[in-house]
Amino acid sequence: MIEKQFTTSYQVYDNLDEMEEADIQLMQKACEARKNAYAPYSRFMVGAAILMENGEVVTGSNQENAAYPSGLCAERNAIYQAGSLYPNQKIEAIAITVKSERKKVIVPAAPCGACRQAIAEYEIKQEHPIKIMFMAEIGKVIKVNALLDILPLAFDGSYL
Repeated sequence: MIEKQFTTSYQVYDNLDEMEEADIQLMQKACEARKNAYAPYSRFMVGAAILMENGEVVTGSNQENAAYPSGLCAERNAIYQAGSLYPNQKIEAIAITVKSERKKVIVPAAPCGACRQAIAEYEIKQEHPIKIMFMAEIGKVIKVNALLDILPLAFDGSYL
């Protein structure tokens, strides 16, 4: 038997003001997208903004449905729209932000497993890392340089 370990690195910023201007602008787009969330059941709003290599920004917000799990997360709404609108463009970065009407969220919320898998599909397909930044409504921001940094041993089409 051989035992192996995964290690990853990420950056934690105390707030948006510490980040590069382009990252701040992308997160602000995610905050705007969050306002379009339809979350009458969870009261948990999520916004995502994707920066394409051509400079275009695609946004998405979570959309819930009484027939759980028929809704869709903000990240997948945005990434599927990006893939549909710009099929030949690489995704450079994704900014994600969350807010709850039930409690104050102070810890950055990372993408769920299904969203990580969807983002991984695009990162692997384009053979180019996708920078991911995530935060709560305010406060700290976490940034990783690639989705595969937070989803080791990702499942992809090569297994099929």
